[in-house]
Amino acid sequence: MTLLERLGVPLPIIQAPMAGVSTPALAAAVSDAGGLGSIGAGATDAAGARAMIDAIRALTQRAFNVNLFVHATPSPDALRESAWLDAMRPLFVAHDAEPPAELRTIYQSFADDAAMFDMLVDTAPPVVSFHFGLPDAQRIKALKDAGCILIATATNQTEARAIEAAGLDAIVAQGFEAGGHRGMFDPQAPDDMLGTLALTGMLVKTTSLPVIAAGGIMDGAGIRTVLDLGAIAAQLGTAFIACPESSADAAYRAALSSDAARHTTVTKAISGRPARSLVNKLTAWGAETTAAVPDYPIAYDAAKALNAAAKAAGEHGFGAQWAGHGAPLCRPMPAADLIALLHKEAS
Repeated sequence: MTLLERLGVPLPIIQAPMAGVSTPALAAAVSDAGGLGSIGAGATDAAGARAMIDAIRALTQRAFNVNLFVHATPSPDALRESAWLDAMRPLFVAHDAEPPAELRTIYQSFADDAAMFDMLVDTAPPVVSFHFGLPDAQRIKALKDAGCILIATATNQTEARAIEAAGLDAIVAQGFEAGGHRGMFDPQAPDDMLGTLALTGMLVKTTSLPVIAAGGIMDGAGIRTVLDLGAIAAQLGTAFIACPESSADAAYRAALSSDAARHTTVTKAISGRPARSLVNKLTAWGAETTAAVPDYPIAYDAAKALNAAAKAAGEHGFGAQWAGHGAPLCRPMPAADLIALLHKEAS
């Protein structure tokens, strides 16, 4: 029995767990339509994640995925953070605001979050996935004993081998085309920037685990291509941002349907870790600044404060508008309709 058969998922289509954009309504709609819906719990706490899990279960009886961030514990550096805020000050002042007095660690890594771990063991979501790294062996065993299928993201063969050695059930092969945060375990290490097709082909041939391809896939032709390479499914994120069930704001949706969708860049300036975003005023500033970026997610605290100040002043060019290379191919429609269209195109 294949992994998708074990989950009762009839279609090889997975909606990426986009923290801050994916919602229980989106995940449930995807799962009910035959794919695997996902929520991103890396940007919330245990209570928030439990509420999302409860909301999904109230909407669907089908399997779904809960994604966690397993980043290294950040190292606060008051001098670096102060210099970062000083560099950003003109951006705040331009929108009649002052930068925060100090920056906070706004997200806790799953590796450090005992409450999140206990909640997941208690609720036992059908699938739990990890981004940025892996939890320890004790947590992996406890989640598997609870009945969860475990998946983690790899951007290269070394990370894939670590996932395989840890005893997980599948690997997401995240190509460089993907929107949002690069799943690399060590953001300071050189990035091979492997594309989705090359990485998927490598991991299918060099690991024993099922491979899920992610990055730049927007239509049925892309899904069929990665399935032909040996992937068991395709994971799509940017394709679902324009769905009405997502929580993307009006400015984000407008950017995706404009010429802006043709231009993306990988930047650390928004959150402190490399992530692919639409080019906007914040990414342009980040490309020019010489200030050292604080650790993830400390830097994100500054970006969120700036975006709030800019939006209050009527400016929408400072948001985290994550999107992959395929952004111009976005098709706004309900998630169920998109799943049906993707399935038809891939058949």
